[in-house]
Amino acid sequence: MFTADEIIVQTKKWINEVVIGCNFCPFAAKAVKQHTIYYKVEDSNDTDICMQAFVNETNRLDDDATIETVFLIFSSSYAAFDDYLDLVDLAEEYLLQNGYEGIYQVASFHPLYVFAGADENDAANYTNRSVYPMLHLLREASIDKALENYKDPENIPDRNIAFAKKKGLLYMKMLRDTCISD
Repeated sequence: MFTADEIIVQTKKWINEVVIGCNFCPFAAKAVKQHTIYYKVEDSNDTDICMQAFVNETNRLDDDATIETVFLIFSSSYAAFDDYLDLVDLAEEYLLQNGYEGIYQVASFHPLYVFAGADENDAANYTNRSVYPMLHLLREASIDKALENYKDPENIPDRNIAFAKKKGLLYMKMLRDTCISD
């Protein structure tokens, strides 16, 4: 079992080596360089506690404009992808029911992520396969601003999928797995 600090180090390594290194998110490097990412590890297995942690992170974003994005990392829960998807649904429902639609957005990352309709062993899944289950909470205004200056943002997912498929399953798995250290 890793400490919260170790889990954050592993997550940062994944962001740097996979997300930024593969250019899966062309906007991530700026947030890393500007130190505007907040990382929170939640070690509970209780859905109510995990959802309260999510609520706390929306409050953090409400209260601190210097934070652009939050990674809420679940260190010991949601190992099953379907259970994790239930949590994603709850988080999105919370945003909708509490007036956060158009303010915050949730991006989902999981070690066993599988896109709808994709094969479990499709290398493209590694565009969203992280070192731990996590909810990535983003400010929509920041996304909109970044997209204003980016040519063809609608092609980012297709480009990411093509990159992962070209590199192959073994390469993508190795790249992600090297981010987890003892």
